[in-house]
Amino acid sequence: MASWSEFAADEPRLADGIRRLLQQYGPGLGYLATVRADGGPRVHPVSPVVTDEGLFCFVIDSPKRRDLERDGRYALHSFPAEESDDEAYVAGHARPVTDPARVARLARLHRAASQVDWRLFEFTIDVAMLARHDSAGGIARPAVQVWLDPGAHRAPDAHVAFARPAA
Repeated sequence: MASWSEFAADEPRLADGIRRLLQQYGPGLGYLATVRADGGPRVHPVSPVVTDEGLFCFVIDSPKRRDLERDGRYALHSFPAEESDDEAYVAGHARPVTDPARVARLARLHRAASQVDWRLFEFTIDVAMLARHDSAGGIARPAVQVWLDPGAHRAPDAHVAFARPAA
C-alpha cells in the first residue's frame, strides 16, 4: 500500500493526470466504491482531497463511512468529464487519520465544516489507472496507463481486465 506521495514520486505524470481529472471541476469530485457488510458494492459521489502529502476524503456519518471503518477497501473513479471520455481510477485501502494536528490542518486548509460529524480518511494506492480516449475519425482508441504498487499482494493477472488497451 503506497501513499499518494509515494505513488506520485514513482509516477509523476500519471499522478498529475489523475489529479487533474479528480479536480477538473475545482474541488475534488469522484465516485467512491466501498464494500457493504454483506460483501456487495456501495457507490456514492464524494469530494476527494488531493495534496502533496496524500489522497484524503472527509466522510460524514453514513453507511459509506461505516463501510470504510469496517473494511477499508475502496475504489475511487473520477467524475465524467464534459469534454472527453477520459477517466481516472485508484483503488487501495482507506485509513482513518488519527493525528489531531494533521486532521485540524487539513480541515482548515480544505474548509471542512466544523459543525458536521465527519472523519478524515487517507486513501493508500494499490492500483492507479488513467484512460485517455482519442476518438479521431469516429473510432475510439483508448490509451491506458496503469500503475500497480510493487508492494501490494495480488494474483498475477488481477489487473489484466483493465490494463490492456484496445488495439
